[in-house]
Amino acid sequence: MILRGKCHKFGNDVNTDYIISGKYKFKTLDMNELARHVMEDLDPDFYNKITPGDFIVAGSNFGCGSSREQAPLAIKYAKIGAVIAKSFARIFYRNAINTGLPVIECDTDKINAGDELEVDLSKGIIRNLTTGEDIPIKPLPEVMIKILNDGGLIEHFKKYGTFNF
Repeated sequence: MILRGKCHKFGNDVNTDYIISGKYKFKTLDMNELARHVMEDLDPDFYNKITPGDFIVAGSNFGCGSSREQAPLAIKYAKIGAVIAKSFARIFYRNAINTGLPVIECDTDKINAGDELEVDLSKGIIRNLTTGEDIPIKPLPEVMIKILNDGGLIEHFKKYGTFNF
């Protein structure tokens, strides 16, 4: 799986309320509506800046906070290609994989806002097309790549009628 897009950079400890504010989570279950408000507490114009396939890049502990699946789903519905961070809150990480949103762990210090990136999940590398630098990523287990390729755990289950690991 190869992904390409532009970096939108955030800091450490981006919690699920920053990803999608609670004031929206309780008003609607329409994921397309929630997607329009992704990251707006940190960047009010975020949704208007992104194009399909772009990346959210952050520091450590991305997705801390509640265990609701709305945060990774809202990111996915905003057509973000993946979230790249130094580390993730464990529940957010699993929810993201289960919903089909790639989450990638690596050192993000050499990735800057606006950098064009190419992520090769199979090879375990991010190529920063802006700087020419290669950044190794923490490899995803094959089972997670299979789930992501199928579009998430539910789609994987529909495809195989069971868990095909």
